[in-house]
Amino acid sequence: MASSPQLLFVDGSFAELAQEMADYIQVGEQVKSLLAKEQNEEALQAIVKASSYLNQVPEKEFTGAYNLLIHLVLQSSDYKKYLPAICGNLLKPITSSPTHGFTLAANALSTIFNLLDKTNPVRYHVFMQIVRFIRQHGQFDLLKPRLPNLEGWFAAWETDEEDKRRLYVEVADVAGEAGDDEEAYHYLVKAIATFDREDQEEITSEEAQKLSLKATRMAISSPTRFDFQDLRALPSVQALSDSHPVYAQLLDIFTEQDLEDYNDFRDEHEGWIEKEKLDHEKLQRKMRLLTFASLAASTPNREIPYANIARALQIPSEQVEMWTIDVIRAKLVEGRLSQQKQVFLVHRTTYRVFGEKQWRELGTRVDQFKSVVDRLTAVVRKAQADAEAQREREQQEIERKLANVGISGGQGGDRRRQPPKQRTDDDD
Repeated sequence: MASSPQLLFVDGSFAELAQEMADYIQVGEQVKSLLAKEQNEEALQAIVKASSYLNQVPEKEFTGAYNLLIHLVLQSSDYKKYLPAICGNLLKPITSSPTHGFTLAANALSTIFNLLDKTNPVRYHVFMQIVRFIRQHGQFDLLKPRLPNLEGWFAAWETDEEDKRRLYVEVADVAGEAGDDEEAYHYLVKAIATFDREDQEEITSEEAQKLSLKATRMAISSPTRFDFQDLRALPSVQALSDSHPVYAQLLDIFTEQDLEDYNDFRDEHEGWIEKEKLDHEKLQRKMRLLTFASLAASTPNREIPYANIARALQIPSEQVEMWTIDVIRAKLVEGRLSQQKQVFLVHRTTYRVFGEKQWRELGTRVDQFKSVVDRLTAVVRKAQADAEAQREREQQEIERKLANVGISGGQGGDRRRQPPKQRTDDDD
């Protein structure tokens, strides 16, 4: 190998290329003797062991050198045992290029991933290293566009549930550290869903309960998350009622109860929220919005007096309009304020849960709607009948008038016009 190669293209036999790489990373003599004995695997092992040297080569030679190393490794029938060491090197600082080191290492990791067959399960392990590399450098925005491919990749790699969970958790951690709470929660829930629903020991395991507790804390603390049914439906989250009963109780309150229940909970478990480092002010605000949504959903006539809102949210009446604006912004309710009537007119609302109680409410509203429709139908039918009767009366009146005209003509004699008489000379 020349002292300053630009190894963008790989050409030559394995022995020639291996020796070139060995010379470059200063293990040439050791590898030379192994190649002479045709001990190619041992030679490759020595090269990979010394490959961390590449992290200090000149920036302009870095990509070419790593391309050659990757090529050599992929020639082995047991290449997967060498890839962890190479990926590990790339996760370490590129000392020769502090400015562009991230880009150089990222490109090398992508090269490894892309050179492997799309169905090769080893890609899973390489991608895991890419995720950890991204996390290390705080570059989640570069990873995010690739995440929609995960499900397809898992299918191609035939990834088991445990490995899926490991990667989902890693992605959730990267997203969380980057401040993308929605993505972090999304992948954490996907991780929890990989636990076998039928395996009680698995869903109550320390790992399952730890992840379930973390997701519960994220869900109730999020200022933008108001739907908890997907979380509460997971068996391992339901198992929190045994392992962490107070958290399970709090999740139930946020799922389907109201501000009064939250305040009772806080009194019952005095100091617990502060001890768990939860933000009471944020939780209380969220419960007020959820309570408003429940109030709107349970109001039959779709008109909520200001006084009812103030009472349910435990706020002064002058703050009702402010909270109404907030609940509309949160997309929990749609409607408009009537300052003149001092009511909020509900156009649409979001049900927090949809169980037996909500079915009964829906049934009541359907019956009310049916009554309105029946009344409207009766009014329309009466109007149609009246119109038809009026039309018949008018028709009868026209026929009567025509008949009267005919009778009048008969009494006055036959007034049909006679043909003119022919003029003759006798008429003069």
